[in-house]
Amino acid sequence: MHTAHLDTFVKDRLPSADARAQLTFDRLGWHCPARVNLVVALLDDAVLKKGFAARSFLCSDAETITYEAALQRVNQIANLLVKRAALVPGQRVLLRGGNSIVLALCWLAVVKAGGIVVATMPLLRAKELGEIIATSKPALALCDASLIDELKTAINESAQPQTVVMRFHTVDAAADLFHAASAESVVFEACQTYADDIALLAFTSGTTGKPKAACHSHRDVLASCEAWPKHVLKPRPDDVFIGSPPLAFTFGLGALLIFPMWAGASVYFPSKGYTPETMAQTIARIGATLTVTAPTFYRQMAPFAAALSLPTLRASVSAGEGLPDATRTLWREATGIEMIDGIGATEMFHIFISSSGDEVKHGAIGRVVPGYVAKVVDDEGNELPRGTVGKLAVIGPTSCKYLDDARQGNYVKAGWNYPGDAFLQDEDGYFVYQARADDMIITSGYNVGGPEVEDALLRHDAVAECAVIGQPDEARGMIVKAFVVLKPGFVGDDGMVESLQSHVKALIAPYKYPREVEFVLSLPRTETGKLQRFKLRGTTP
Repeated sequence: MHTAHLDTFVKDRLPSADARAQLTFDRLGWHCPARVNLVVALLDDAVLKKGFAARSFLCSDAETITYEAALQRVNQIANLLVKRAALVPGQRVLLRGGNSIVLALCWLAVVKAGGIVVATMPLLRAKELGEIIATSKPALALCDASLIDELKTAINESAQPQTVVMRFHTVDAAADLFHAASAESVVFEACQTYADDIALLAFTSGTTGKPKAACHSHRDVLASCEAWPKHVLKPRPDDVFIGSPPLAFTFGLGALLIFPMWAGASVYFPSKGYTPETMAQTIARIGATLTVTAPTFYRQMAPFAAALSLPTLRASVSAGEGLPDATRTLWREATGIEMIDGIGATEMFHIFISSSGDEVKHGAIGRVVPGYVAKVVDDEGNELPRGTVGKLAVIGPTSCKYLDDARQGNYVKAGWNYPGDAFLQDEDGYFVYQARADDMIITSGYNVGGPEVEDALLRHDAVAECAVIGQPDEARGMIVKAFVVLKPGFVGDDGMVESLQSHVKALIAPYKYPREVEFVLSLPRTETGKLQRFKLRGTTP
């Protein structure tokens, strides 16, 4: 395989050809050049070929920068990285910081210079950062000054002490990489990467244990633009994107940087993280048109959205975990917007099953996104009849490529990607989520999907959040157990248990009701908001 990377650490550790999934590009009606740098294709071309130079691109309360200004600043940072930090194409660059204009510009600069971005969640601690450093071996780290301590500890304790650290958002301008870059040329010749050269390592969010590094090429990112955003989201140049997913999470990277740039739209980054109330207020204040976040956040934001009405908002995207129909209904009643649900995977870069507008079918995530093929299969990979629960298998223009990880064989089988979800496909071709494949509850011979029980529980007036698992039971094999966070003012006593059980029995088949209910103050989640059911089970995956 040809490469423009002089440092071939990642290339040398990619899965062999026979361990990868098949790729399907013909369904996109799109051709990718043999040599392409995704930043040139998305940012340079926006300015030089698409007429977006004067359009707003990256926005905050402090400033709004146009596409042309962003291109100049990206070029300055790229010059700094190559000239002063001696960045070599193929080297890994760790990014650490909350969503911000500077972080977005650094991401683009690293990739334009031929580096490989290793973006990390801002709340990660030294131990978790150390695992990422050990796997990716970054030559350089660009870090928000407020988050430097944990990173320094991780580097000092790692086998990669030579990693060079540069800081941004510093009090001392002389020590700030963004300030230093301002002295560099606004002209930079992009690394002439091949389409298959890796642009980023995306570490999985840890819902199933130790994170894995998914490798995505320049072509992967560009192909994703031609799939879900083009056919489902359909962003416009006048759109203003807002959301909570970190740029270190591929859901956030796509929705809050790559896809807006592809459309010539703008993105707003807050000065600090959102609460449900402040996100609703910000949407109203800046006139945001597209919002992206997780189902739990939408549920908590709904009363604030209802109070503000949010007249400029035209679309809301939910992903990251299953969307309960109760949450979809709550958001529609608050805003009038029919939420766009979607399922994707870090390993596939972004969403591959979704529907919007009149195509939405309640209870289902949606249909397969153009460009992809999906089916529900048994343990041997045979496609199952419609309406039968099985494992989801997917192929498309993106696929799983773990960095030097034996778990590649668990994800890719016989040329198909297995995201690890249990689904059924109905007669109309809609995919209905059941559970993570290893979270299906089999009780007295019946299959019960935890999300269905959770949706029923969420319709009870007392329930703020909940999670359902299968608990081993001698008589039934498993029983349904619910962990419930109550709203303020409600008491978790025997009477509440009985009320919740009766409520579920009245909404869905009685055998699905939770035979055990445990009241908790909070649920274990990753930084991206995904529920960690394995912690509730008390197991180590």
